[in-house]
Amino acid sequence: MPLAVMDPPAARRQTPWLVVAVPAGPDVPASLVWALHEAARREATVLAVALVDSGVPDRLRTAALGTLDALVLRAVGLTGVHGRARTALMDPLVYQALAGTARGGDLVVVRPEGKTLLRPATPRSPAVRPLARTA
Repeated sequence: MPLAVMDPPAARRQTPWLVVAVPAGPDVPASLVWALHEAARREATVLAVALVDSGVPDRLRTAALGTLDALVLRAVGLTGVHGRARTALMDPLVYQALAGTARGGDLVVVRPEGKTLLRPATPRSPAVRPLARTA
């Protein structure tokens, strides 16, 4: 039976999250190192994820999470940034939906309390100010 996930009580403002897809491999990805530094600067949390299909057997999921945890521990050792990282397995479809927003797509989050549209901000062009006239 699926578990119901409830949102935590609303705070003044949600602290930032940095979601990093960590590829399987022996090396700590530069993106994870950067994210840890950025999390320290922003007082944010890094969510390091391994992309694993939901149909993968439990023993392989456990192994993937162990590998991910080890990479995050190595990245923490390299950066010295402690207490800012969490790890999770994520279905590639969920990651695709999140990452699609970074590429210009819209994401609508539907909760019992309502709907929220997440849309990437378009870069603003610099404001053109008329030159001040001198007398």
